Amino acid sequence: MNEEKPNIEVVRELIRQKAIWHRRHVKRSQEAERYYRNQNDILRSGVIRGRDADPLRNADNRIPRNFHGLLVNQKASYMFTAPPLFDTKNEALNKQIADVLGDQYPKICKDLCIGASNGETAWIHYWRDDDNKFQYGIVPGEQIIPVESSDLNKVIVAVLRTYKDIDFQTGKEITIWEYWDSERCYSYYRKSNSISAAGLKPYDVFPALENGAAEKGNIFVHGWGRVPFIPFQNNNVGTNDLVNIKPLIDAYDKVFSGFLNDLEDVQEIIFVLTNYGGAELDEFFHDLKKYKAIKVDDDGDGKGGVETLTINIPVEAREKFLEMTRKAIFEQGQGVDPDPQKFGNTSGEALKYLYSLLELKAGLMETEFRMGFGEFIRAICSYLNVECKQIIQTWTRSAIRSDKELTEICTNSVGVVSRKTILKNHPLVENAEEEEKQLRKEKEDDLKDLDEYRDAFGKPNNEGGGENVNGSKEQ
Repeated sequence: MNEEKPNIEVVRELIRQKAIWHRRHVKRSQEAERYYRNQNDILRSGVIRGRDADPLRNADNRIPRNFHGLLVNQKASYMFTAPPLFDTKNEALNKQIADVLGDQYPKICKDLCIGASNGETAWIHYWRDDDNKFQYGIVPGEQIIPVESSDLNKVIVAVLRTYKDIDFQTGKEITIWEYWDSERCYSYYRKSNSISAAGLKPYDVFPALENGAAEKGNIFVHGWGRVPFIPFQNNNVGTNDLVNIKPLIDAYDKVFSGFLNDLEDVQEIIFVLTNYGGAELDEFFHDLKKYKAIKVDDDGDGKGGVETLTINIPVEAREKFLEMTRKAIFEQGQGVDPDPQKFGNTSGEALKYLYSLLELKAGLMETEFRMGFGEFIRAICSYLNVECKQIIQTWTRSAIRSDKELTEICTNSVGVVSRKTILKNHPLVENAEEEEKQLRKEKEDDLKDLDEYRDAFGKPNNEGGGENVNGSKEQ
């Protein structure tokens, strides 16, 4: 096709420009993902020793501590146990959006948070399936290379996606490159695994654009009018959550593992024998065990005997270091230390203070994610052929809190703020709209019961007199 040649040159040039950046990004993402799975560097290197190894030390424990995984899961649970809700001021449209989002929406939110925390930016890709239904899913950040505009808005004008696939004709692994713009997707492949533009060829996997054509092509018209990839950036500077705490985690792992090594090595006593009178070491241990004594020779200088070598462990210094490092990890990682001693019988305001750093980190992510979710909901509205102007997002944090204090605040706010705002902030309400519907239903049921009660005992006539239940005239 006439459009293939210029686009393949564009893709080749973009690959050349972005190759170094992409390799570094993939390396950082894979490192954060590795630490998230508790596969820290200590498992590879162990405790670093000096050039001259100490013969007293044999133990080589390598104990990783999953601080990074804890902090990332803490943030994901704090922000997305209750996923964001969307209000377009149109209840019918809100229901349609909820139906399109489906049951997978809470898990998608949680996975977006974890993906962005490890991979710097998480991505949602949406498409129409064979039945023309709206579908969406998360694309690993390592597969995406964004192409942004040069203006201050930094609008994404195209996306390069790369991933591995199998060539079923040869059975060999190939690298797929997809170039997505606002109207089309161009697919290419190369046999080598390296990130390079050399050997790039069209990958004919899409139905041909011409009606009735039997052959396939490498161009797919998605028809969205926009690039169907939405970024969800971790924070305002685009870094992952590991970068600030990795040196501290590595230091903690080394000291902790070294401490365990010392505890094991100190149990092994090394005997230093001078002028030992026996022939074999087995005889030495036999005499020591049986007679609680051993024989030594005298070389004339009076030298002869047994000494032991043991390891001296500086316990207090290591305890202090581990305590300081743990505190620094939660400060730098902006999380809540789950140490029970830090909670106790604290009030609601004190609990808020404990969550202050986590809230700051969550606020930075929420600011970036709000833009992504706004674009995502507008893409759904475009699919539904409905104009969507204003989108109100409601975010709920999941934290240890004083429900009694929140309930009192909501009770005292009646008549001051709207009922819907009170419902959204009430600790017992998860969905304000559903709660409003339930309240209306209960009110209608109460009115219905009241009408039935009045019908059962007769209704008083306010004009003149009316008959009572017994049929007598009221004066």
